[in-house]
Amino acid sequence: MIVLPVTAFVTAVCALMLLITAIDTVRQRMRLSAAFGDGGDAKLISASRSHANLAEHAPIVILMLGVLELAHASPLGLKALAGLFLAARVLHIIGLYAPIDSKPPLPRSLGVIGTWLTMLVLAGWCLALAAQVG
Repeated sequence: MIVLPVTAFVTAVCALMLLITAIDTVRQRMRLSAAFGDGGDAKLISASRSHANLAEHAPIVILMLGVLELAHASPLGLKALAGLFLAARVLHIIGLYAPIDSKPPLPRSLGVIGTWLTMLVLAGWCLALAAQVG
């Protein structure tokens, strides 16, 4: 049996975050009776963007974690990157729900930076793995 504990954990946490953000998006739509669009409502925009942004980034990170875990990459390194990614996604969601000033809230910015950093390191690691095999 092949076991990918880091990938499984990140997948499960992302699934729970997607469920929570999807439920809030539906709740906001019901509040506004808005079947489509966001009507310019800040709460609905925050809810739908927090869900969509996670749905945009989680699959590729989960896939790269799985590839690296199958290749027996360093479990400690994978856990560190997984932790960074999950923390970044939580910060991003918090930041999207924060009141908006003239610039993005700090948690949102930290979430973006953490997500992109995770993706960059994982992509580099996958490329290095591919170069070793090829």
